[in-house]
Amino acid sequence: MTTRSGPQDDRADPGLAAIMGERRQLINLAYRLLGSLAEAEDVVQETYARWYAMSRQRQEAIESPGAWLTKVAGRICLDVLGSARARRESYVGEWIPEPLPDPKEWISGRPGGATADPADRVTLDESVNMAFLVVLESMTPAERVAFILHDVFRYSFAEVGEIVGRTPAACRQLASSARRRIRGTQAAATPAARQAGIVRDFKRAWEAKDIEALVRLLDPGARVTADGGGVVSAVPRPVEGGERIARLFLEIAAVIPELTILERTVNGRPGLVAQRDGVTVTVAAFDVAGDRIQHIWAVRNPDKLRPWTANREH
Repeated sequence: MTTRSGPQDDRADPGLAAIMGERRQLINLAYRLLGSLAEAEDVVQETYARWYAMSRQRQEAIESPGAWLTKVAGRICLDVLGSARARRESYVGEWIPEPLPDPKEWISGRPGGATADPADRVTLDESVNMAFLVVLESMTPAERVAFILHDVFRYSFAEVGEIVGRTPAACRQLASSARRRIRGTQAAATPAARQAGIVRDFKRAWEAKDIEALVRLLDPGARVTADGGGVVSAVPRPVEGGERIARLFLEIAAVIPELTILERTVNGRPGLVAQRDGVTVTVAAFDVAGDRIQHIWAVRNPDKLRPWTANREH
């Protein structure tokens, strides 16, 4: 495996394979911290650039290169999170974390549709489902970093403290505060098969323009949030209420009758993808509690759809 930011021949650098073996861990960490694959890739590139900016002597003096890379990536993410708040306040419309496809459907978005390197793929688990990532967005940068590093990646609070620049006790408090935020928004988990069935029923009701069926599937207090990034037309503000949401989806079907709706895995959970003329134009993530849909996040910003396969048929 090679890197864009360092030497290309591991015969010249016996440690290259081990160093680059950390890439997937770094991508997974940075995506969870930032909610953006593009920003995560930039962080990992910068991390490796700093490694290769050091002399070989300094590199060899580092006892655990993996720990060093994680520490540097964590600190860069902390800085990015601080500046991201200002950027997202000026973002046109609602900001939603970048959705991720099932690994089997992952493409890089590079010219020619070349498949992304496996090390660039994010492991899909409960720490990347959309509802979880949205809660992370409500945390302070320090809370988010402390919680993800300790509770998800199992770093000690002493190690977290070196990255965040606070004492282990302070990091413990940050992670505890983050857990309270998570618990305050979590509903009883719906089995994956049941979630998939509800999302499939929603798809069929949408295609059939059956407003009564849509309303039955939506919680009365359900909410839809759309992210077009100011690039494409989107719902400018969240829409609340099961009946209002049902009417919204029927309006979309009437305005764009040529949409093809596909069932896909979105951030590890059942979701839907809308294609127009074979091009993915919307990725929708769902939060299901019991037998009702609580929240739908619809991402339409083209910059956030680049990992999505555009030509697969369901």
